[in-house]
Amino acid sequence: MNDPKSEEFYEKLRLQLADTSLWPSKYLYKFIVPSQQSKIVEIEQIFDNMGAVINTKESSKGKYTSLSILVKMKNPEHVIQKYKEVATVDGVISL
Repeated sequence: MNDPKSEEFYEKLRLQLADTSLWPSKYLYKFIVPSQQSKIVEIEQIFDNMGAVINTKESSKGKYTSLSILVKMKNPEHVIQKYKEVATVDGVISL
């Protein structure tokens, strides 16, 4: 994920987060992954031991699962770091 477009996206997000929140702050991540338990577990492990509240919901046909993860983050950098970690999971879509 080193294409310039994604770095531009992260830079915009960094500025937005810095402007709109006082840190540390709770942040809500939303992801969609193919409904494979291993992928869901992989994402859950990225947020392990952080006190995250993770909700999962399967799509109506069961092909995809959405994950909503509410977690207290230290700063905008920390938020972006987690997005980059999750981006390594094959087939994940960040919302």
